Amino acid sequence: MADVQERWCVVTGGRGFAARHLVEMLIRYEMFHVRIADLGPAIKLEPDEEEGTVGKAMRSGRAKYVSMDLRDKSQVLKACEGAEVVFHMAAPDSSVNNHQLHHSVNVLGTKNIIDACVELKVKRLIYTSSPSVVFDGVHGIINGDESLPYPSKHNDSYSATKAEGEALVIKSNDTKGLLTCCIRPSSIFGPGDRLLVPSLVAAARAGKSKFIIGDGNNMYDFTYVENVAHAHVCAERALASGGAVADKASGQAYFVTNMEPMKFWEFVALILEGFGYERPRIKIPASVMMPIAHLVEFTYKLLAAYGMKVPQLTPSRIRLLSRSRTFSCSKANDRLGYTPIVPLQDGLRRTIESYPHLRAEQRPKKEGPSKASLFLGSGRGSVSVALMIAVLAIFRHPFILNWLPSTLAIHIFLKAHPYMLGSLFVADTLLWRNKKQTLTAALVLAAIYFNFIASGFTMITSVSTILLVASIFLFIHGRLPQRIMGYKIDKVPVSCFHVSEETSHQFALSVVSGWNSAVKGLKSLCKGADCMFFLKVALSLLILSILGTISLRSLFAIGIPGAFTLFFIYEKKEEEIDHLLQEIVSFTWKLKSDISGRIFSSAKD
Repeated sequence: MADVQERWCVVTGGRGFAARHLVEMLIRYEMFHVRIADLGPAIKLEPDEEEGTVGKAMRSGRAKYVSMDLRDKSQVLKACEGAEVVFHMAAPDSSVNNHQLHHSVNVLGTKNIIDACVELKVKRLIYTSSPSVVFDGVHGIINGDESLPYPSKHNDSYSATKAEGEALVIKSNDTKGLLTCCIRPSSIFGPGDRLLVPSLVAAARAGKSKFIIGDGNNMYDFTYVENVAHAHVCAERALASGGAVADKASGQAYFVTNMEPMKFWEFVALILEGFGYERPRIKIPASVMMPIAHLVEFTYKLLAAYGMKVPQLTPSRIRLLSRSRTFSCSKANDRLGYTPIVPLQDGLRRTIESYPHLRAEQRPKKEGPSKASLFLGSGRGSVSVALMIAVLAIFRHPFILNWLPSTLAIHIFLKAHPYMLGSLFVADTLLWRNKKQTLTAALVLAAIYFNFIASGFTMITSVSTILLVASIFLFIHGRLPQRIMGYKIDKVPVSCFHVSEETSHQFALSVVSGWNSAVKGLKSLCKGADCMFFLKVALSLLILSILGTISLRSLFAIGIPGAFTLFFIYEKKEEEIDHLLQEIVSFTWKLKSDISGRIFSSAKD
């Protein structure tokens, strides 16, 4: 045990996803004292780590943390000093396609690790590579083995620089006694993953997980994270064995998977269903998505400097999601003795169980009515979209526009509309809560449009004709007997047209309140003190003047279908739309601030 206590290993990128599992495995097996090397100035353990294997090892001295930047050779030398083995797992986020970053870490940083191992007489170096080093993004790979060459052009900068780093590690094998090998784990998943599972759930919650990119038949190999850690341990043991075993194992690269290839989109479906979300069903050809992805990537290149987040939809990712990528583990099994210790289905179960907060039923639910429902009057009444159209039409009338300030009209409408429409079931209809009612309203409005609006009648003629038809209907309906051929005829009650005193009082108060608000606004304009309010008024009037140029026919044809569609979509995707709008506003203000700052700096210079 005394010898074991003096043996140290280093895990670079030790706070990364797969590296954390390797650290725990090394501590559990009591193979080495573990030096956890990462970028952070200090280690911050998760609550479960604090009371688990890592926390206990940190307190007992069997594990230590060291802050290290791979790009600084002096820090690398300090971290590797006295180590017998280095597990080089550090790498930048593969989703960030920044060639300079990837090259500085994956190539120059790896060169620093190799140099440090040679100088400090480290015995073994195990490098975590990637199957993407042999993937060109164009041709799929089925049961690929290690004889596959590096392509002339890789799918992205991450893959290209990982291939360069891997080549350096293999070339350095047997340099002054240093034995090396490279592990290529395919599509790692498991507890602690901060990329694959969270991004899939985020897409599901945003309503984007319904889509399959490509034909959905592309095969993939996935690797449970504990199997990845196990493969690194197998590699270290093989290199440490000496003799023919070490000679056979060193200087080589190895594909590592769960040895259970399956369709990529079936794996995604199993993850989503495990969390209570629908599986993807709608197929979109990759050729359709690729031009969009190129446009998104181009936009990011233009706006990245202004704070635009790294997009998920990129050409390299489309190629990854739509091509087959399966690999043979025969070489790893033969030379390292690797076989998976956790089957794929067990790995999926453990992964899903480790994210209870991501389950569909755990998603925070908004209490109370939606914003769309509140805007439409909390859904208390039956539809009369014609009333909304009439209000808009009144606002368009030249006499009204010339006499009544637009802001006052808007104030009155916004203040009064919950009472005007509350008894008319607007929310229930526009939000499709009562499908029969919604379809009936749509048919009535379509009949009104084709018979009175599209025919080219004037506003007065249209309203008069509608009232005439309504009067004829009510008169004939009132003359009908109580029963016809055994069917009961329900009469229209007089209360249907009655407006209660309370509703009248509330409406009058709303009108007065709207008037007072408008007068207050006019006083503010007269003082000339509130520039922002003036801009809002000016913008409102500009929008109103644009709406005023639209014919009643166009307004009816566009506004009604739009109201039935947009309100419904907004209620279903309220959270996602609000979040998107907040991001757009935030980005716009930041862009404006940056541009203003640059203009100011230029003027100052």
